[in-house]
Amino acid sequence: MNIKEKNLTPIAVVGPTASGKSALGLLLAHRLGGEVVNVDSMQLYRGMDIGTAKLSVAEREGIPHHQLDVLDITETASVATYQLSAIADVEEIMSRGKVPILVGGSMLYVQSLIDDWQFPPTDAVVRARWATRLTEIGVDALHTELAERDPVAAAKIEDKDPRRTVRALEVIELTGQPFQASQPPINGPARWGTRILGLRTTPEWLNPRIELRTRQMFEHGLVAEVDALLAQGLVADSTAGRAIGYAQVLAMHAGELTPVEAVERTITGTRRYVRRQKSWFNRDPRIHWLDAAGDTGAQALEFLG
Repeated sequence: MNIKEKNLTPIAVVGPTASGKSALGLLLAHRLGGEVVNVDSMQLYRGMDIGTAKLSVAEREGIPHHQLDVLDITETASVATYQLSAIADVEEIMSRGKVPILVGGSMLYVQSLIDDWQFPPTDAVVRARWATRLTEIGVDALHTELAERDPVAAAKIEDKDPRRTVRALEVIELTGQPFQASQPPINGPARWGTRILGLRTTPEWLNPRIELRTRQMFEHGLVAEVDALLAQGLVADSTAGRAIGYAQVLAMHAGELTPVEAVERTITGTRRYVRRQKSWFNRDPRIHWLDAAGDTGAQALEFLG
């Protein structure tokens, strides 16, 4: 390899769920003298291991990992909070002469880390008013109001997420602009000059992997993991409780789904999320795409030079 000894430019590995990001991140960390920074919002939570495909300590192969297990299950994950903490991690890693390897597929978290995203204002009174309206009319009706004000934002808020619906309406009221106007364009220079690698997949290759991984999660203890988290305060109406897999197990416990239906809904929910990930990352012209079905390590190292 011709990578310069002092080249500590971060490398991001992005792409859809189950495409092989963690394995490629480890390989690059070994080859380049790097440390991994997690960019998966659900892997921030302690105890959410099986359902997020979080690498165990042994599977991390001695490579330091940052931004894993930093939140209690009752806390709300915040992109703004993550941004500040992850930026500090990346710069501290570089200060020690190591290469930060940013690994994950949570779209907003990726963008917050590699773009200069100044988050829109917040106002407790305005947010409380929209939260009250949510309680009064329900998420479906509130999401309809959002669609009338900002159809683009409404289309991007999956499953009519009540927290994000309230936040979008708050930002629109405070700024007088569409919610998306608060997000930076995905085409400017990446923070630190980060080189972004994306794993490109086809449904024919990825869908069987999603199904296999989902079934293995249930076979290897996802339900027991959720049971343990329930004892720690996990509830369905929370950031962690809405995570794919966890939401379906909670619905099973509530008698809303059978065990078979919980597995199938997790598979279909993951596939739906993958479509959103692909749509998001395909808009980014800075990404160098690798064939996920091939030797991604060789492809990545050839590109990095």
